[in-house]
Amino acid sequence: KGALLEGSTSTARAKVEGCSLLRFQRGRSRHRRSHTKSLYVNATSGSQPLESEPGAYGGSKGVLDSVKNAVDAFYRFSRPHTVVGTALSIVSVSLLSVEKLADISPLFFTGMLEAVAAALMMNIYIVGLNQLTDIEIDKVNKPYLPLASGEFSVGTGVLIVTSFSIMSFWLGWVIKSWPLFWALSISFVLGTAYSINLPLLRWKRFAFVAALCILAVRAVIVQICFYLHMQMHVFGRSAIFSRPLIFATAFMSFFSVVIALFKDIPDMEGDKIFGIRSFTVQLGQKRVFWTCIALLEIAYGIAMFIGAASPYMWSKGITVIGHAMLALLLWNRAKSVDLTSKTAIASCYMFVWKVRPTTSPPFFSVSSACLHSDAELFHF
Repeated sequence: KGALLEGSTSTARAKVEGCSLLRFQRGRSRHRRSHTKSLYVNATSGSQPLESEPGAYGGSKGVLDSVKNAVDAFYRFSRPHTVVGTALSIVSVSLLSVEKLADISPLFFTGMLEAVAAALMMNIYIVGLNQLTDIEIDKVNKPYLPLASGEFSVGTGVLIVTSFSIMSFWLGWVIKSWPLFWALSISFVLGTAYSINLPLLRWKRFAFVAALCILAVRAVIVQICFYLHMQMHVFGRSAIFSRPLIFATAFMSFFSVVIALFKDIPDMEGDKIFGIRSFTVQLGQKRVFWTCIALLEIAYGIAMFIGAASPYMWSKGITVIGHAMLALLLWNRAKSVDLTSKTAIASCYMFVWKVRPTTSPPFFSVSSACLHSDAELFHF
C-alpha cells in the first residue's frame, strides 16, 4: 500500500512538472514570436529611410535640372554672341587709351571692367526688349528663344529687362563717368526706339533707320564714348580724337552695316509675315548676303593697306597677314553656304561675329603704343 501510494505521488508530481514544462515552452514560443515580430517591425520601419533615399536623390536632381534649364534659357535670352562682341569691343577700344606701359595698371583694369559690366547689362536690356516685342515673329524665325518657346513667361522677360536696365544706369551713376553714362543713355534710347511698338517708334520696321541705329551704337557710341571714359574718367586726360580712334570707328562702321544687313537674312520668312520691311525682304537673300561679304572683304582690304604703311615691320606683318587670313576664311565659308537653308545662313552669321574686326589694327598695335609712349599712339 505504501509502495502504491508512493508511486501515485510520483506520477502526480511528474504530471505537474510536465504541465509546468509545457507552460514554459509555450511561453518561450510566444516570446520568440513576439521578439521576431518586433524585430521585423523594427527592420521594416528602419528600412523606410533607405527606401526614401532614391526619392530624395531624385528631388535634388530635379532641382539641379531646373536650375540648369533656367541658366540655359537665360543664356539664350541674353544673345551670347552680342554679349561677347560688346565685351571685346570695349576691351579693344579701352586699349586705344594706353600710351605707356605704366597705364596697364589696376586702375586701367578697374575702369575697363566697370565699363564692360554696365554695357553688358544694357546689352541684355536691349536684346531682351527686342524679344519681348517680337514673340510672335520669333515663333517663326527663332523658336529656340525662351520667350518664343514658352520657357520664359512675358512677366519673367519684363522683370529681366527692367532689372538689367536699372542696374546698368545705377552702375553708371555710381561710377560717375559722364562718357559712360551718356553711352548707356543713348544706347537705351536707340535700343528702345528700335524695338518698342509705339507710334513713331519700332524703327526696326524700316530697313535704313534700323541700320542707322545699329551703326550708331556699335560703331560710334561704343568706340567714342568708351574711349572717352578711359581717357577722361580713368586716366584724367583731355579728350583727344586720335587717328587710331577715327580709324577704329570707320572700321567698325563696315562691320555694323554688315551686321544690320546680315542679321535679317535668315529671318526673311517671319519678317514678311509681320510686315518688317528689311533689306532682305526688299532685295532678296542672295543679293544681301553677297553684299555683306563684299563689305567685310573691303574692310579687311583697307586694314591690310593701312597696316602695310606701318613703319614697324612686325606690326606690318601681323596686320597684313592676320587680315589676309581672316578675309580668306570668310570667303571660303561664304562660298560653302547653302542660301536655301535657314540653318546654314544663321551659322554663317555667327561665323561673321567670330571674324569681326574687333581685334583689328588698333588691337594689334597696343604693344607698339606701350613701347613708344612719346610718339603717336599707333603707327600705321
